[in-house]
Amino acid sequence: MTAARPSLDPELRELLADMPLMSRLTPDLLAQLRRLPSTPVDSLLAHRQVERREITVPAEDGAEIRLSVLSPAHTDGATTASAPCVYWIHGGGMVMGDRFSQIDIPLEWLDEFGAVVVSVDYRLAPEATGTTLVDDCYQGLLWTVEHAAELGIDPARIIVAGASAGGGLAAGLTLLARDLGTPAIAAQVLICPMLDHRNTTVSSRQYTGVPGVWTGEMNAFGWHAVLGHLTGDEVPAHVSPALADDLSGLPATYIDTGSAEVFRDEDTDYAGRIWAAGGLAELHVWAGGFHGFDALYPQARISVTARRTRTDWLARLLSG
Repeated sequence: MTAARPSLDPELRELLADMPLMSRLTPDLLAQLRRLPSTPVDSLLAHRQVERREITVPAEDGAEIRLSVLSPAHTDGATTASAPCVYWIHGGGMVMGDRFSQIDIPLEWLDEFGAVVVSVDYRLAPEATGTTLVDDCYQGLLWTVEHAAELGIDPARIIVAGASAGGGLAAGLTLLARDLGTPAIAAQVLICPMLDHRNTTVSSRQYTGVPGVWTGEMNAFGWHAVLGHLTGDEVPAHVSPALADDLSGLPATYIDTGSAEVFRDEDTDYAGRIWAAGGLAELHVWAGGFHGFDALYPQARISVTARRTRTDWLARLLSG
């Protein structure tokens, strides 16, 4: 389809011109993308004083879930249970990526706040379907809380955060923790989150029929991989958080998105519904930002501002 679309930030438009874009995902293309090299986490850690632990925890069905725990190194050997924790959920349309995808974002919070970063390798669709992905994230979070003292984490300062599909899973995980009554989550940071399987908003239509970083067609592929033929009342709200009837009782929430991306409208609507339920949410819509702009091009001026604004919000939250 053809639709009027918000213009891109000029610097981002210039950067994006060198990136190969596509409009659709197919099983064959997904297989190719999964074979690409993963995030070079060692280079991100090389200049930091970080202790790294690799953990395996059992999923509800007995499968192994991998967690990476990245902690500020204590030169005096002391560990106190006072650090905030960022529980990180990676993006990738729920069909690709791993626990190191976009890990540079929470590592900035390790630098800034001395936060312990725990990143979860949830199972991917279409091999895993339904609630499996969010349940994997929940089991990893439970392990983190149970081992808070060992990890030097303040259990009252656990922040659930994620980008794109990870943002949607973070929202679903926060709803699940609220509904089950545990564990306590201090805040959720939802970065261009993938919240609504229906794919019917104005922004969904604007970014269908045009190549992009993430398009309406790609979004439909990702959701079909997770949900299969589930429709209507069969789709769980913990998987597609926009379906949740009740957004009350959620922790402090930060949502950001771009004006020139497929998730813009479902993200702004989610913030509005949190406000309508009496909740605390901060929303930023970055003019001219496409999907994932600040992860792909972190040095662009708009990206620097977006990332700094998130960090400043967290600073206010953690100092309160």
